Amino acid sequence: MNSPASTAAAADSGVIGSVDIRRIVQMIPHRYPMLLVDRVTNLRLNESAVGIKNVSINEPFFQGHFPSEPVMPGVLIVESMAQTAAVLVVASMGPTAEGKLVYFMSIDGARFRRPVVPGDRVEVHVQKVQSRQSVWKFAAKAIVEGNVAAEATFAAMIRDR
Repeated sequence: MNSPASTAAAADSGVIGSVDIRRIVQMIPHRYPMLLVDRVTNLRLNESAVGIKNVSINEPFFQGHFPSEPVMPGVLIVESMAQTAAVLVVASMGPTAEGKLVYFMSIDGARFRRPVVPGDRVEVHVQKVQSRQSVWKFAAKAIVEGNVAAEATFAAMIRDR
């Protein structure tokens, strides 16, 4: 547990640390079955964050993708990147940004290097490339057991509902 002095020092340096699922659902509007991040760690305001997605065979998309060989759809991996970035944006902008919608504007250079399957723990590393007013650009990598499973660069806009 952090002492009040170390917590204040962390906040001053822009390091938040970890955001649990209860806090994530306060910050972003996504819900099951489209909530694709379970925890956010290493959150550095206006800089970067690491989202954690624990992939389970109970995910609804595995019923059809593919029943004999379950693979997490690449588009959902990219969505988990965007949700991790959304938590970073809301944390960076403060309480007035909570619950706002974050819309994709572009997805560039998406590459899928290895399948993500049930039992995998995906670490989604997002890094802010730039931000101007309500538009943010990120570089992201989804990593499983130290190996890059997917990567992309994307831009998103935050706005009221």
